[in-house]
Amino acid sequence: MIDVTRRTVLVGAATGVAAAEIDPASLAQAAPPSGGMEPLTSTDGVFTPAKGRGIQKFSFSNPEPSIHFAGLLFAFEVISFENNFGVDPVTVTIERGVDRVRLTATGLRWAGGHEKKAGRISAELRRSAAGAIEWAVQAAIDEPIKAIKTIVRGLPRGRISLAAEGWRDFGDDEQVFEYPALNGGMATPLAVIEGQDKRFWGISALQSEVRPARFAFLPGPDGYKTELVYEAGAWERPQAAKTCDWRILAAPDFASVAKTHFDWVAKSWRLPDFQQRADAPDWMKKIALVLSLHGQHWTGYIHNDFDRQLEILRWAAKQIEPRNVMVFLNGWDARYYWDYPRFEVGARTGGEAAFALLVRKAKALGYRIAIMFGSNVARRNGPDFPKIADARLRDDYGDFFPANYVDWNGDRKGDGFMVFMNLAVASWRNHLRDRIAGIIGRYAIDAYFLDICGLWENNLDGDMLVGTRQLVEELAQRFPGVAPIAEMQYDAQMGFIPMSHVPRYSLYPQANFGVVASFNHLSFPAPGRGSTGIHEYGFGRYQPVTLDQPQIPTITFVDDTFTTQREAVMSDIAIAKRRFAARGGRT
Repeated sequence: MIDVTRRTVLVGAATGVAAAEIDPASLAQAAPPSGGMEPLTSTDGVFTPAKGRGIQKFSFSNPEPSIHFAGLLFAFEVISFENNFGVDPVTVTIERGVDRVRLTATGLRWAGGHEKKAGRISAELRRSAAGAIEWAVQAAIDEPIKAIKTIVRGLPRGRISLAAEGWRDFGDDEQVFEYPALNGGMATPLAVIEGQDKRFWGISALQSEVRPARFAFLPGPDGYKTELVYEAGAWERPQAAKTCDWRILAAPDFASVAKTHFDWVAKSWRLPDFQQRADAPDWMKKIALVLSLHGQHWTGYIHNDFDRQLEILRWAAKQIEPRNVMVFLNGWDARYYWDYPRFEVGARTGGEAAFALLVRKAKALGYRIAIMFGSNVARRNGPDFPKIADARLRDDYGDFFPANYVDWNGDRKGDGFMVFMNLAVASWRNHLRDRIAGIIGRYAIDAYFLDICGLWENNLDGDMLVGTRQLVEELAQRFPGVAPIAEMQYDAQMGFIPMSHVPRYSLYPQANFGVVASFNHLSFPAPGRGSTGIHEYGFGRYQPVTLDQPQIPTITFVDDTFTTQREAVMSDIAIAKRRFAARGGRT
């Protein structure tokens, strides 16, 4: 139960007053007379128990002493691999100015505030000229720091957009989201709340190095309690750490919030304009169509062998100019995923001679060829695995990161034959580099696709972004003009990978298409029954090409596409040509 004074504070904070509209005099009046802290706890201002779906949390009211700034309330915690520590309010000093406040705690509390610990937390909050609230938090303790948390009260409830994707109304459900987690993760650390007053509240992690950023939203009667968690690099194991800067910005429209965030992203990660990219070859800037030719499925089922694929390309060359078409070859390397990471031409689809003929004839027609490699997956009982076993991905506690989320064999349960690998580890990065280099050198392909390269996991062995960038840079030195393509690309990768499998930021598409080219995913349904070919999804709903789609039109060829769906393919090609012409011959 919260007392009248504390509830008044919470309701006042939840009114959603934009930072730019706060009067300095009223800000001073809103603070406690001592300039001190509100004695809030983890259950104040939130539904307890949760009205909707709940998330895991402490089973008691953990102290969260909070300070006022710009109409909101802020609290801070440092989290180790062993416990959670909040500030000891007795040790806190607070310095206030018109546009800033600095909190320094020289002692910490744990066990629900019952125990004390030596340590330090400091945070400086400031208000920018544009009215945004920005801050960073520093912490030091005598054990490795796992994460540093900021707790914000006073943000309004409403529907939420994550990473500039579509709006979602979570109602009374508690939610947690993470950048840049693989499954359901965020491609950029931006969450936007649309308040009932139709103002948009953007919360951004302003990163210059990739680290986990989590956004937790816990609803209450008057607004969200929002938890913003920054994780330190697990391979660093620091006892003193500083978060990235965080930002909260209120604006009258979504575009203003998004632009402010993506302007930072472009500056931080040095993102070029796509048409000016030196790492995007000229042909990549003039693509009208992608033909996704599916080969051998995990089970060994063959959708299209190499002879059939060449037949498809010869036919398509009569429908569209091949020099404006990229051919994406997947399932070319024996059983899809099962034979990772050998990356050798599959015998049952025709073998090396047929593959060499396919590539040579396709290039003679004018096509550009991209082929698929798995950037971080290996079969653990495969013949190559002992040489790369040290690169198996471990999480921040040292446990192997599971890769058993796909039902490959139809028993309705995920199969664990494959494991995730870490490009930050030299043995795996060198193995993959040499395999890709061998194929490029032997067959003169034009681009290589890095399956699941959007995976970034905090781990004991190094920064996966740095490892991915090093792989790309080493291949660029060997093969200038041969371009990488990403899957599940997140913002930091856009600076060194000029094309992505899946477009991002649907509510603010210029942040994607102004920087990288994008086409449809491997699982994009084929004409007809909507087969996803070698992909595990099975079947989806076929979506014809449209004139106004921002991503490059993509046609999936599975077992029956060329034999029974040729009219649909011809229609898609015709619309793709019209779209390309309307864009002035540019991707």
